[in-house]
This record gives sequence, C-alpha cells and structure tokens, in this order.
Amino acid sequence: MILTPETLQEFDREIAKYPAGEQRSAVMACLALAQRELGWLSPETIEFVANYLGMAPIAAWEVASFYNMYDLAPVGRHKITVCTNLPCALSGGVHAAEYLKKKLGIGFDETTPDGKFTLKEGECMGACGDAPVLLHNNHRMCSFMTKERIDQLLAELEKQ
Repeated sequence: MILTPETLQEFDREIAKYPAGEQRSAVMACLALAQRELGWLSPETIEFVANYLGMAPIAAWEVASFYNMYDLAPVGRHKITVCTNLPCALSGGVHAAEYLKKKLGIGFDETTPDGKFTLKEGECMGACGDAPVLLHNNHRMCSFMTKERIDQLLAELEKQ
C-alpha cells in the first residue's frame, strides 16, 4: 500500500461528496492528499489514486500534469511558487523571482543543495492587486513581496 489508512479515509470523505459512481470527481482532492503525505506524486502514486477512484491512470495523469500545484518530481521542504503571470510580472513578480533566484542560488524547478527550498514559476494566483505574490507549499499566500519581505520569509522558513 502506498498511502496510510488515514489518508485513504480522507480519500473516502472526499469521494462521499459526489454522487454514487462519480468518485473520479474527487481526483484533484485525492492527488493533493497523496502529495501532502508523500511530498510529491510519482507515476506509481498517480496510478494508485486512479485505480482507487476507478478511473484510467492517464486521466489522473492529465490532471496531475496540468495543474502546477502538483509536483511530479521531489521538491524541497519549502516550495516557493512565484506568480509571473502578466499582471504580477508588471507589478514586480519578475523582480521578486530574480531576487529569490539570487538569494537561493537556484533557478526555477531547482532545489537548493540542502533540500530546503524549491523555486517554481506559477500562473495566476488570483491576487493581482497584491503583487508580487508568492505561494508557500501550495497553502500560504504571501502578498506585496518586497526584497525585505522575501528576506523575512526566508529567515522564518530557515528556522523550520
């Protein structure tokens, strides 16, 4: 078994939100739960989720490979996604990304040698008015990210 019984119980709670026979509708939630437990989604994990939901593995792969919240390779403990979509890019997103690259010594889709940080480029996060915007581990949105605020965030994450 790839996932713990606790995670599978969470799968079942997600599946119960949909009509009988429509369990595949829970694919996004189940992929997110699997990633939360394992840190990333291997092809075997995606296939496991698909089989659990009674859907073709390629259909689950299409979902996992489409959305940038799913990691198809191992990532660092702290995944920082920078919005570089046009509104954020025009409001400092590109500068924030370049600053992070310099501070961390890595580019997009790379992880620091110590495994602490992975830097990702992201699409619109729906907070254009708060640009530049970063997302930490797919859950914590950080807005108005100046160099000083980026330094504060990195210092905070270093301690974790």
